[in-house]
Amino acid sequence: MSEPATKPKSRARGRALAWGDAICILVFAVVGLQTHKEAVSWAGVARNALPILLVWFLVAAFLRTYTRPTWRNLLLTWAIAVPAGVWLRFMVLSKPFGAGFFVFLAVTLVFTLFFLLAWRLLAQILFRIRYARF
Repeated sequence: MSEPATKPKSRARGRALAWGDAICILVFAVVGLQTHKEAVSWAGVARNALPILLVWFLVAAFLRTYTRPTWRNLLLTWAIAVPAGVWLRFMVLSKPFGAGFFVFLAVTLVFTLFFLLAWRLLAQILFRIRYARF
């Protein structure tokens, strides 16, 4: 028995959403470096984005964020992964968990949510246009 015609579309959609989400987190890291007048380098982007990306994709796999791409799954992934990723970043960099942690956490939550929602809205529009033809 062959798979339903929607399977390849849903896999492609999941891959596109995953790439877009990762790019949003990377853009957040780049904007953060620029805002703080730090050089934008691979090391700087990795230092700020990799802990969040690592936790993001672990949580996304558990919640099936890309096999069941709903707003609920996106928001759950964001609500769990971003704080855990910020915590991991502070642990890896041996930074103190004082006021700076909570400021960085708040800024990270606000701006990653903004970038992710903007991307997902754009993706929803693009998917509707693309798959309306089929």
